[in-house]
Amino acid sequence: MRPFGRRPGHFGAAGFGGYHEGGRWSSGRARGGRGRVLAAGELRLLLAWLIATESRHGYDLIRAINEMSAGAYAPSPGVVYPALALMEDAGHIAPVSAEGGRKAFVIAPAGLADLATRAAEVDALKARLAALPSLERDQHAPIRRAMDNLKTVLGNSISRLEPGVAHEISALIDDAAQKIERLG
Repeated sequence: MRPFGRRPGHFGAAGFGGYHEGGRWSSGRARGGRGRVLAAGELRLLLAWLIATESRHGYDLIRAINEMSAGAYAPSPGVVYPALALMEDAGHIAPVSAEGGRKAFVIAPAGLADLATRAAEVDALKARLAALPSLERDQHAPIRRAMDNLKTVLGNSISRLEPGVAHEISALIDDAAQKIERLG
């Protein structure tokens, strides 16, 4: 049983995505000065905690993290879905079918055992997210959130579209673009 994300040759001895820095293992939070909100391992830990609270699919997880940070941070699908795949491969989460054919996940016994040893880390991550400056004061935040929502929904459903639905969706998007253009 491996901790979340620990694959030989991938994440090293630090588990949860750590890396070697000057003779010690670090979480990678500020690695390379990139200023990430969450390191890869921290994201997997938070995803596991959220999945342990209830069965969730990727978009649900993104939305939950966004809510935890009061709109200040939402991980992209490009980091969430690969993290979920790693967690599933490691045997920490298991897929279940969910509404609309989406692939949801439940926590596996190995994941619960690993979470039990990291409760303090989870609490620290939740506190850090809650302390992020809120984007709600930013007048453009609702627009960015809506654009991200549209992108995620389209990305999740595009492969399952019925013939002809693509034309209806593109017409809706074109109509919205024209209305937005008239506002400016």
